[in-house]
Amino acid sequence: MYDAKSETSLCLADSPVPVVIGLASSSPTRAVAQTLGPFNIPLDDYSQYGIQAFSNQFKQQGGCLAFHFIIPKSPTAAEIQEFADKLQSSTTQVVVVFATEGQLVDLFLELADRNVTGIQWVASEAWVTATLLTSPHFHPLLEGTLGFSFPGVRIPGLEDFLLNVHPSPKPGMELVNMFWEELFGCRLEFKDDRSKDNYADTMDNFLELHALDNKSDFQNISWPPVGQIVENISAVKELADKNDEGAGGKPVCSGSEDLRYTESSYTDVSQVRISYNVYKAVYVIAHALHTLLNCDSEGENQGMCEKHTLFTSKQLLHYLKTVNFTNQFEEKVYFDSNGEPVPLYDIINWQKDSTGEIRFVKVGSYDGSAPLRQQLQLEQYTIVWTKGQSQVPISQCSAPCSPGSRQARRAGEPHCCFDCLPCAEGEFSNQTGSTECTKCPEYHWSDKDKVKCVAGVEDFLSFNDTMGIILVALTLLGVVSTTIITTVFHHFRFTPIVKANNSEISFLLLMSLKLCFLCSLVFIGQPSVWTCRLRQAAFGISFVLCLSCLFVKTIVVLLAFRANLPSSRALKQFGPSQQRTLILCTTTPQVCLCAGWLLCAPPFPFRNPTYQASTGKIVLECKEPWPPGFYLVLGYIGLLAFLCLLLAYLGRKLPDTFNEAKLITFSMLIFWAVWISFIPAYVSSPGKFTVAVEVFAILASSFGLLLCIFVPKCYIILLMPEKNIKKGIIGRYLR
Repeated sequence: MYDAKSETSLCLADSPVPVVIGLASSSPTRAVAQTLGPFNIPLDDYSQYGIQAFSNQFKQQGGCLAFHFIIPKSPTAAEIQEFADKLQSSTTQVVVVFATEGQLVDLFLELADRNVTGIQWVASEAWVTATLLTSPHFHPLLEGTLGFSFPGVRIPGLEDFLLNVHPSPKPGMELVNMFWEELFGCRLEFKDDRSKDNYADTMDNFLELHALDNKSDFQNISWPPVGQIVENISAVKELADKNDEGAGGKPVCSGSEDLRYTESSYTDVSQVRISYNVYKAVYVIAHALHTLLNCDSEGENQGMCEKHTLFTSKQLLHYLKTVNFTNQFEEKVYFDSNGEPVPLYDIINWQKDSTGEIRFVKVGSYDGSAPLRQQLQLEQYTIVWTKGQSQVPISQCSAPCSPGSRQARRAGEPHCCFDCLPCAEGEFSNQTGSTECTKCPEYHWSDKDKVKCVAGVEDFLSFNDTMGIILVALTLLGVVSTTIITTVFHHFRFTPIVKANNSEISFLLLMSLKLCFLCSLVFIGQPSVWTCRLRQAAFGISFVLCLSCLFVKTIVVLLAFRANLPSSRALKQFGPSQQRTLILCTTTPQVCLCAGWLLCAPPFPFRNPTYQASTGKIVLECKEPWPPGFYLVLGYIGLLAFLCLLLAYLGRKLPDTFNEAKLITFSMLIFWAVWISFIPAYVSSPGKFTVAVEVFAILASSFGLLLCIFVPKCYIILLMPEKNIKKGIIGRYLR
């Protein structure tokens, strides 16, 4: 069975060509390498793989690519227009280009015609020293270009070698002849008696010249590849003939002109770069061959000298990988484990000199063999940036977000294009360019700039607040008023109006009202364990005691007027002991409810951050782990108030001289109005205002009871004593 692949591999393995020195541009070099096959190097493309490697490294360093496009080898006019439009419309200020000068000329001409400036170009080594692009037409566009170039050196003997090249009429010298006519602006005419030795020397010089530098030293002339010349010699001859026909006006040159008196990139060998790479490649091969053919060499090729010069490219490749020497320019030459040479570059900056010409100025270097963070050496103060500026250009889609804000990426755009959004309440960012805001710890809040967290301001109904002072003043007024009324009643305790319906209940009612006023003070001030437990219990028990007294008092009033009816014994059966018992019986359920509530699920101090987002304050309040407890206490108070209102309403038509049932009815209406409006206000009030609403309800209902029940009696006692007699109290009924 025929195996074409095996035969091809065998054929290439025995190839008489052991080494190929490639061009700087990788596409033709690797195509040839794959064709010849000694190293099995795959075909790829310089610009595509170069920009891919750059993009990966650039992104790892946090960079951002706004766009990228591939320039064809021969771009069309439409493609050039598209590329120019993209560059002109973009906000990008830095453009990295991996290409050759031949690919860029048309694009740069278009951009220069559009007067595009302000772009900082970063060049690859393929065009960073291209003199073709340094014409004055490109100065506004390309001044300040920065890029990596192969190190430039002055190779001893190279200049003399190049200056000894001369044209010849012999086959294979067409390239030199064309160069000669272009350089001197003349038309070559050769004599037939030119010696064979002169021809042989010239031919050898030309071939060695082309091996040394096929790119850099001829940058101003567009040379076809050597392979194309060899295959198309006849076409070159025809072209030469046409040139001869059209060059009738040019002077004749003999080929003996002296190159020393000309100025071109060909004769400028002060800093050769591509040629230096070829120079190093030749020495690498020489060292590998020396080691291979050395009788003292170790390894699989030991004793190769006995076999003279018979070896394969695979054997030579083994020693190429192990080459390690220092050349005459003090550069260490070797290959890493991947077969890559040590990256060594000069950093070139395009600067104008005093004559207005662009010069390639070295402003730094990159040495891959140096320690980390010392590989790149840059003299930043010597760099001239785009448009001749000394300041480093800034290229960014969006400026970094300031502290107190975060980045929000724009959909469909690169990650460096974003909007800056302020941090939410309770979050902060203290670094420029933050992608997220950090939530503040519990009980802390962000400041107004959202750059740090501060301890939340504790807020509660304080005695020092304006609202707290007003409520305390009203409380004291209620206590003082109750005390005055109690004093008046005690002084006139033997008068009929005080004795009318059990003065003992009246004094108990006054005492419970005083407790109602005083319990409001427990709600004011910073909550503590004891105040949280006392406030609702004190409120619930004092109000139930007050309403129990009113309930009994209303029953006594109704029974007192029914006692004047024939055969009425109800008042005698509901005496003081029965009244006290009823007060005790109606108060005890509330006491038990409050005791059970405090024992099983007592309220406790709590720092409530709910309102921190809107006010920036932490409310100190009493948290009730069992909310139904409060509403049960309030519901029992409402039940007693309803019973009092019902009984008082039934006695509203009693005699007008002193109708206490009517006064109780008014007080209960006020009580109900206050507490019915209290519930929605209590639920909807934020923070400390919740406590203020409850204190206000306590004070308002207490004042309603005090004013409606006791002030009219005090008015009669103090201002109308003539009515403070038994006849005055029941007179109208008797009539």
